[in-house]
Amino acid sequence: MQKLNERQQGFRDGIARFIEERRQAKLKGSDTEADEPASSKYDYDSWLSDAARRVGQIQAVTHVLKATHPDARGSSLHAAPATLPNHAEIGTHVLGEAYAEDIVGNAAALDVYKFLKLEVHGRRLLLWMQDEDADLLAALNRDATVAQSWAQAFKNLIRPAESLASHESAKQVYWCTGQTPADDASYHLLQPMFSSSLAHAVHADITDARFGENNTQARQARRDGKPYEGIYRDYRGLVERKLGGTKPQNISQLNSERRGVNYLMASLPPIWSKRKLKPPSSSDAVWSGFLQQDESKRQINALCKLLKSNPDPTMETRLARERIEQALGATLVAYSAALSSSFEPGWTRELQCDLPLFEKLWLDPERAELPVRKDNPKHQEDDEAFNAAFAWNDWPDEVAHRFGNQVNAILRKQDLPVGDAEHAHWAKQAIVDAQWPVPMQRRALKPALRGEHHG
Repeated sequence: MQKLNERQQGFRDGIARFIEERRQAKLKGSDTEADEPASSKYDYDSWLSDAARRVGQIQAVTHVLKATHPDARGSSLHAAPATLPNHAEIGTHVLGEAYAEDIVGNAAALDVYKFLKLEVHGRRLLLWMQDEDADLLAALNRDATVAQSWAQAFKNLIRPAESLASHESAKQVYWCTGQTPADDASYHLLQPMFSSSLAHAVHADITDARFGENNTQARQARRDGKPYEGIYRDYRGLVERKLGGTKPQNISQLNSERRGVNYLMASLPPIWSKRKLKPPSSSDAVWSGFLQQDESKRQINALCKLLKSNPDPTMETRLARERIEQALGATLVAYSAALSSSFEPGWTRELQCDLPLFEKLWLDPERAELPVRKDNPKHQEDDEAFNAAFAWNDWPDEVAHRFGNQVNAILRKQDLPVGDAEHAHWAKQAIVDAQWPVPMQRRALKPALRGEHHG
């Protein structure tokens, strides 16, 4: 009988240790002599022969049918992430090569899966078998034919279903593929599948965020009032969905490892809260607020960049400049609507509001719809003057004039030559936008601008 070489012996020793550990666990606390028949099942050749027979009772998969319903009797699937289409959305395909395979089938045969996961010489036995490693085959059995048949049986842990089948307990969706919804033949039946491999990766990440060492240190640092240089991760609004009840192993092996826990992340509509803004009390506050808007900064920077490049006076240059100017003018209108919608109509009546009349008309247009105050002659005079100026409708020209001054001032700081012609140009663009029906804008934008989104 030929002696095994060192590498072959390494395979055999690793397999023998695994089988012996199974024997010890099975016979722990029992009378060895009385359990001799049971003990003999764990002889090297006997156990491997039985395992090669039982491996057909389980299957390696990535998508588990029973996770949808424990009574479903259809097909589970093995779809390696690398074989799936690449989408921008998160899905099983993002796992790449680092994914966990799940096992479905007879829970009594899961010890065979643990055997195939056993690492020897740095790799799992199943991978060595898939490579038809000669040393592993020699370690399995000295009879090459027997060793080959066992290895082939073990490799079938990952196998396609003989025939794909759904079940009445599985989730199904009828998807219209034709042009006639009333025609039953125009529908294709789809069955969404639960990706246990993806669920396992999500579970591991959430578990690490909740109980991992880094986050534990971060929480302790917060309790102690000390700084923490690492990254703190948190998943809020989680829900635990238990699969399999008291027998999570009946769903799948990975589900059993998760003790049936599958996390559902919060999928909720936005929660809006009112902004606590102070009404601008001066003209400088109004225009500095406009210039600090992200969109305003982007358009002004784009305009400065274009003008500094000293472009040729072509139609392309003109169109590029006009696009920036129009976007900046539109930003002005959106800013005024957002600002006015943040406060109740009539906010410019307050004593601390020191805005010039044209800016009051611009930013508080619905004040014109309020009843004139008659509690005080000064109040009545102010309201009547406001309403008359609003009806006269020359205030957009003054807004445009101020807008032109602001743009010119910015360009001068960039050492760009500007004067009355440029001022008139900016003002003309603002006049077009400022004459939009601002009260109508306010009502249209109000739902989106009343508060800010927290989520």
